[in-house]
Amino acid sequence: MNIFKAFETDIRKLLEELAAEGAIPAGLDSSRLTVEPPREASHGDLSTNAAMILAKPAKMAPRALAELLVAKLKGRADVASVEIAGPGFVNLRLTPDVWRDRIRDVLNAGTAYGDSDLGGKTPVNVEYVSANPTGPLHAAHGRGAVFGDALASLLEKAGYAVSREYYINDAGAQVDVLGRSTFIRYREALGEEVGEIPAGLYPGEYLKEVGQALAERDGNRWIDTDESEWLPACRDFAISMIMGWIKGDLGVLGVTMDVYSSERALVTAGAVDKALTALEERGLIYTGVLEPPKGKKPDDWEPRPQTLFKSTDFGDDVDRPLKKSDGSFTYFSNDIAYHFDKYKRGFGSLIDVWGADHGGYVKRMQSATTAVTEGKASLDVKLCQLVHLMQNGQPVKMSKRAGTFVTLRDVIDQVGKDVVRFIMLTRRNDQTLDFDFAKVTEQSKDNPVFYVQYAHARCRSVLRHAATALPQLDQTPAALAASANLARLDAEEEMALAKRMATWPRVVEAAAEAHEPHRIAFFLYDLASDFHALWNRGRDDASLRFLIEGDAELTTARLALIAAVATVIASGLKVMGVEPVEELRS
Repeated sequence: MNIFKAFETDIRKLLEELAAEGAIPAGLDSSRLTVEPPREASHGDLSTNAAMILAKPAKMAPRALAELLVAKLKGRADVASVEIAGPGFVNLRLTPDVWRDRIRDVLNAGTAYGDSDLGGKTPVNVEYVSANPTGPLHAAHGRGAVFGDALASLLEKAGYAVSREYYINDAGAQVDVLGRSTFIRYREALGEEVGEIPAGLYPGEYLKEVGQALAERDGNRWIDTDESEWLPACRDFAISMIMGWIKGDLGVLGVTMDVYSSERALVTAGAVDKALTALEERGLIYTGVLEPPKGKKPDDWEPRPQTLFKSTDFGDDVDRPLKKSDGSFTYFSNDIAYHFDKYKRGFGSLIDVWGADHGGYVKRMQSATTAVTEGKASLDVKLCQLVHLMQNGQPVKMSKRAGTFVTLRDVIDQVGKDVVRFIMLTRRNDQTLDFDFAKVTEQSKDNPVFYVQYAHARCRSVLRHAATALPQLDQTPAALAASANLARLDAEEEMALAKRMATWPRVVEAAAEAHEPHRIAFFLYDLASDFHALWNRGRDDASLRFLIEGDAELTTARLALIAAVATVIASGLKVMGVEPVEELRS
């Protein structure tokens, strides 16, 4: 149960009652009405802006409308107190049993607690990673992979029908460069002295593996052939092999894609022509001359007629070229076709996860998506900032195999996929992330992954100890939900835990609507902090310990509480793609 949404629904009903009684006008727009925790916990448990947003259309003073609402709310059995704050906010304090009942909700629902029907099974396409198939994934790719995968899981928990997708950029100049780079390593594998890799080609050691594998498959078949023959063979072989690595790395990270889309397949199928034809039919393509880009000197700029998309009609800064000087399509044209294809596959809600260096591409892509779908599809682009890899505060040296970067597999092999996934979500996606190998594995409160996992492990440890000390007690969640007298939970720290867990459904919905999975990590840290506070109090005050000798009723209630805490932590970690640990070892 989402207690905040439940009260939001009930307050709307109370407003309808007031309208029926003639106390306020009928038909007021309550779409902006919210019920949420007050900014200050001392102000109560819930706060609503109902009077603030409806006062003006109702032609009433906010406090006057608030007083009408307060009178209605005071009659509820689940409301302990209600008062007006500031210019007209209504703050409520609920009875303890409301929060205790949420513990039963958790125990009965298991890790499905927090599941929502907010999305109404609306199809959503989340495209992420989509690294060019020119080399192994690096740490920044890992951040995009974790962010996109957690966002997809979050949306699923919130009731959306999600498709995870990887777009393979296997058309264009960069994969031809890959083919030429592979050909050099292929010749090298056959014993030829190739010398220094020419500028403009990929120098990474990983291509030695590709060249060797090609030589083993084809022998010297391509040595004396023209580029028109060996280039496609080398390019396609390299793409296939590197995509195999990429899929393997994603698998180790716990990422499984539903769809892999090929740029080359789209182009070959005529999708670009179809998309541009759709834009042309709507009068959104013309031939024109663009102004020189900012920072270009006059002698660097050659004005020429180009095929342009009216991107400025949709909020972009300038109109955008669709064809190169040789008549071939730009990357932008291919991307328009790709997003049009996603829309035609049934996705009106599109989310792309890109690297920070693509920030300048966002407006044009959103403009094109709006245009080519006639406003029927929306595109949200989430940019993931850089990841700084360090060891005790010092930059980590580059990978010898990759040549210019640390591979994602290197990072996973060193700290494990669960640490990688959790830490990658401890900052907003648009903030730079420092990933210090020493700090992310230390056992301290400053390491959020340890702090949260320690809370779960402590819960499980208590439950295992209870199973030994009280073998007659049925610890199944259903039994605890049915038998525990939760009224025995009255300590401040116990109620704080119950209240925190009750916010989990709201956190899920709010994070899903904002497309911000980092909120899950923040919530789990706060929940863990509340639990550790209770644990520490129990060390100083024996009456707050979980197992109370001679008081089976209180012990059962507290076991129900910590079982619920472990369940909510597991629910949050599941969204993040992290396995909850049963016990931690030094």
